[in-house]
Amino acid sequence: MIYNWFNHSTITSLALFVPLFVGCANVAVNAFVSSSPSTHRNPIAIDPIHHSHRSCHPNPNPTFPPCSLAMTATATAAELRTQLLDLLAKNPGAHQTPEIRSAFASKLDEYSKADGVDASDVLFSIGSAVFGLEDVHPPAAKKAKIANGDAPAKKEELPILDFDYMKQFMKEVFLTYGVTPERAEVCSDVLIEADKRGIDSHGLGRLKPIYCDRMDDGILFADRPIDVVSESDTTALIDGNLGLGLYIGPHCMQLAIDKAKKHGVGFVACRNSTHYGIAGYYATMATSQGCVGLTGTNARPSIAPTFGVEPMMGTNPLTWGIPTSDDFPFVIDCATSVNQRGKIEKYAREGVDTPRGAVIDDQGVERTDTEGILRDMVLGKCALTPLGGAGDKMGGYKGYGWAATVELLSTAFQSGPWGEDICGLDRATGKPKPMPLGHFFLAIDIEKLCPLDTFQKNAGEFLQALRDSRKAPTGPGRIWTAGEPENDARVERMGQGGMKVPVPLQKNMVVLRDTRPGLKEKYEKFPFEE
Repeated sequence: MIYNWFNHSTITSLALFVPLFVGCANVAVNAFVSSSPSTHRNPIAIDPIHHSHRSCHPNPNPTFPPCSLAMTATATAAELRTQLLDLLAKNPGAHQTPEIRSAFASKLDEYSKADGVDASDVLFSIGSAVFGLEDVHPPAAKKAKIANGDAPAKKEELPILDFDYMKQFMKEVFLTYGVTPERAEVCSDVLIEADKRGIDSHGLGRLKPIYCDRMDDGILFADRPIDVVSESDTTALIDGNLGLGLYIGPHCMQLAIDKAKKHGVGFVACRNSTHYGIAGYYATMATSQGCVGLTGTNARPSIAPTFGVEPMMGTNPLTWGIPTSDDFPFVIDCATSVNQRGKIEKYAREGVDTPRGAVIDDQGVERTDTEGILRDMVLGKCALTPLGGAGDKMGGYKGYGWAATVELLSTAFQSGPWGEDICGLDRATGKPKPMPLGHFFLAIDIEKLCPLDTFQKNAGEFLQALRDSRKAPTGPGRIWTAGEPENDARVERMGQGGMKVPVPLQKNMVVLRDTRPGLKEKYEKFPFEE
C-alpha cells in the first residue's frame, strides 16, 4: 500500500491491464480501455436511454445483439469484441440472467480463440470477476495456467530480461513507425525508466496499447515538429502537433530547466501533445540538474467533481521533484483520484467490496458493489472520485480542487480541449479520434537562492526525521518518503539483472516483432521463447 501511494500505478502487478479507466461518460469501452486486440477498433456507442438502469438486478427482458449467439468462424476479433460489448450494454445485470451468461460465455470463448486478441483486454477481467469464467483466456494465458497446474503464474517464474535489451527493443519498435533515432532513444528511455522504478503499467505495458495501437489508428503521429508558439526569457508555449508525448515532454522539461539555469525560473506550457509517460520522469530531469521540478498533465475524463456525478477531469497528476542528500530525490507522483481501475479489479479478484466514497454512479450513489462497478465503468455509468472521496466529509473537495488545478494549467494557457473533447471517440462515426493533451513544466534553479548542497542537506535531514519518527505498532515497521519506494524497486530490479515480463506482455512483444517491418530478423527468438 505504501508503494502505491507515490505513483500513478496503484496496482503494479496489473501491468497487463494498462490504464483502462480514463474515459468519458457513456462512450464505448474503447474510450476507457487503453489496450485493443486489433489495430482497427470497432467501438459501440452507449445509448443513455436504454442504459439508465443502475442496479445489478437482471433485465427481465434480455436483449441479444445481432449474431450474439451465432458462432461465426469468419468473425474478426474486433467484431466479436463489439458483440460482447453490445451484449453487456443492452442487458444490465447480465451476469444474473442464465441466457445472457451462457451467451456471454460462448462469445467470450470464441473471442479468446480469435487472431490478434490482447490477453490484457478488460473483457477477460469482466468474464472472470463478474461472470465467474475462470477458464476463458487467450491461448497464451491458457498455456501459462496449464503450465502451472491451473494456478496463476508465480512471479519468480517469469523471465527476467535485461533493461538494455528491453530498451533497445522498444527503440527498434519506434523506429519502425518512422520516429527519428534521437527521438526513439528518448521515448524508449521514458518507458524503461518506468519499469526500472517498478511502475510497470507505464513502461513496456504501454508500448503497444497506448503508443503503437494509436499510431496504427492514425490518432497519434510518429514524427511531428515541435513548434514554439510564444516565448520569453522565462516562459514558453509549445505546440506538439499530436506527436509522441514521450519526446515532446522531455523537450519541454529541458527547455524549462535551461531557462531556470539562466534566469532562476523556467515555465513551459504545451498543447496538442499526447500521453507523455510517467510524470515522475520529468520531475527527476529537474532534480538531476539541481532544480526543483513540477509537472502535470490532463487526461481523458474519469473524475467527477465534488457533489457531481459526471466524469469531467482526468486522473490528473500533480508531480513534484525535490533534490535531497539521499541517494534518490523526493518525488511525489500520483493521481488526484482515490482509486484507479486496477484497484477495483483487485477488489473483484479478492471478492471484497470497494470502499465507500471511491466510486459514484450517475444517480449519485456511492457504490461499493465491486462487480457491478467493474461492469458499469465499462459502460460509462460510474465515475471515480477525487482524493478525499465523494462529498466533503473526508475532504473530497481538496482532491477535486487539485484535479481542477491540473486541468486548468493544462488547458488555460494552451486554449486546449478538455472533457469529452479528449475522450478519444468520435460520437458521430464511432471511430477513435485524437486526444490532444496539455502539459505544464516548471523548473526552479536552487543555486539562484542558496547553495545546492545546503538545500539538499536541509531537505535530507527533514525527510530522515520523518522516517525516524515513531512507527504505528500495527504498521509495517517502516515509514517511507515519496520517491523511496521507487528507489527500492530500482535497487531490487538492478540487482536481479532486469525486469520480469508477464505473459500478456510477452505476447505483445511477439505481435510487434511479427508485424513490424524488420523486427523479425533482429529478434528471431526472445529469451522467453527458448
